[in-house]
Amino acid sequence: MKLVVQLKLLPSPEQAAALEATLRACNRAANYVSRLAFETGVRDRNGLQKLVYADVKAAFGLSAQPAVRVVKKVVDAYGALAASLKAGRLGGPSSKRYRKAVGSPVGFRPEAAQPFDDRCLSWQTDARTVSIWTVDGRMRGIRYTGSPDQLKTLAGYRRGESDLVRRGGKWFLIATCDLPDPEVFEPVDWIGVDRGIVNLATTSDGTNYQGRGLNRYRRWQARKRAELQARQTRSANRRLARRTRREQRHATHLNHAISKEIVSVAQRTGRGIAVEQLDGICERVRLRRDQRGMFSSWPFHQLGQHLAYKARRAGVPFLEVDPAYTSQRCPRCGHTGRANRPDRDRFACRWCGLAGPADHVAGVNVRDRARSAWVFVTAPVPAPA
Repeated sequence: MKLVVQLKLLPSPEQAAALEATLRACNRAANYVSRLAFETGVRDRNGLQKLVYADVKAAFGLSAQPAVRVVKKVVDAYGALAASLKAGRLGGPSSKRYRKAVGSPVGFRPEAAQPFDDRCLSWQTDARTVSIWTVDGRMRGIRYTGSPDQLKTLAGYRRGESDLVRRGGKWFLIATCDLPDPEVFEPVDWIGVDRGIVNLATTSDGTNYQGRGLNRYRRWQARKRAELQARQTRSANRRLARRTRREQRHATHLNHAISKEIVSVAQRTGRGIAVEQLDGICERVRLRRDQRGMFSSWPFHQLGQHLAYKARRAGVPFLEVDPAYTSQRCPRCGHTGRANRPDRDRFACRWCGLAGPADHVAGVNVRDRARSAWVFVTAPVPAPA
């Protein structure tokens, strides 16, 4: 499985200046290549490289391999744009976002991340230093740090290129690691996980991870953002960006903590993890105006991603099941109806009288569907006649 490891660089002032100059030169070159790709329509790597390779080296002071990385970075950006347009993430051809995306070249910020392969960047894991190409020459002995688990993963499984990133005045290297997939065990049962807004996650065991604190924190952040937006100054815009990143980190930390605990329980008890398949929920659900902001910032997708990759890394079976009527179906008698859900928090079956917290009942239904689905997942494929 692919895993990214983020290490913090500890450069000296001279090294930091060289890294900054390198990022800016690479992104100026990327903007030049992007503009030519847009004007000529050449988007394949070999064709674009033949077109711009000599100019990029001569005009921007890049060596051979960094110039090749810049071209690949531009090709990947146009590939990602084409995939987004095809998937409809930018709306239809008549939408403003779509027209803006296709009507101008892909742009790169002056300090956007830059990929480096093993010819441009080498790791000395024993000394915890890196050697990296810069426009001021090869910089050696740049120290880095990280958690013990990150350092162990980096030393044993790093593969491919690494990205140089500057964020908030600090330098990072994001390395790709290729870990072997552990063998998935046969589960004795399943933990059903119901995701929501008021309760971020509720398991079939009855464990409830409330989202009240996160929602209160986000409402407070929204008020602060409104105050800063009213000022309309450059300083206010910088503070807005910092607040946005802080809020994202806060939600990500909560999702990591929740998913880590659920996977740990599943691994310890020999059970698998099942969640509802919520792809396309934004298109299926219609909301009141006052609910749209909360729903659009609901981190359920990220929680599902964290559960999936943590389960895979631990060898825990993971399934996504059909979400239809999980909050309206009685897990005891099977009766399904909207009247079984008198309000958001309570479930009361109109047929057999089973009652309880609605999210817990939904988690039990998810667990039951995983039990049935796993039989078909593990069933042997019949041999052709």
